[in-house]
Amino acid sequence: MREVNPMDTDRATSWKLYIDAPMPMVTIFKTLDISNLMKLKSKGYKLNMLMCYCIVLAANKIKEFRLLPIGKKMMEYDKIGVNVIVANKNGSINTCDIPFSSDLSHFNQSYLELTEKVYQTCKDYEIQDHMIVGTSSLIKYDIDGVINMYSGIFNNPFIIWGKYRQGKTVTRLQISFQFHHVQMDGMAACEFLEELQRCIFSLTDR
Repeated sequence: MREVNPMDTDRATSWKLYIDAPMPMVTIFKTLDISNLMKLKSKGYKLNMLMCYCIVLAANKIKEFRLLPIGKKMMEYDKIGVNVIVANKNGSINTCDIPFSSDLSHFNQSYLELTEKVYQTCKDYEIQDHMIVGTSSLIKYDIDGVINMYSGIFNNPFIIWGKYRQGKTVTRLQISFQFHHVQMDGMAACEFLEELQRCIFSLTDR
């Protein structure tokens, strides 16, 4: 992780336009076909882990995820990860950062070990040198989408989803993707969402 001059990046125009905007976040809604993930879920994988893996796998392919405005600085990252919300053993919640690995079995192991650690310790687990994609899964609730709050502190991209919808042949999941307009434009965000769908379609456990 290192600070870079935003005027030396391809986000210079967006920096000038949006870095001082009172509400610089954009939210896009998309419905995903997660039928392939349901097949893998039947083999014992956690659906939330599979979603997080596909999210960070897709994000790793989109160059805009390497830059993130933090305060009045533009930071560039070599590494990427994903954050999950963990319901801890005391009935409260904590957050857990999981580093990216292109190997599904390795990512799955990290996911299980780190979320269990957070569950037991009731303490957040943070990775400071990774660009983190936030997630929140409201899997008990049938929702159409969420527009998240903007705190002015955390500018990280964020994905939220609720209960999946099981059809006769296709399982669908509606997600909300929130991102800072300095980090990316709508076209890059849509390309990420399309890449996410491609990752879901092509995922195997071999």
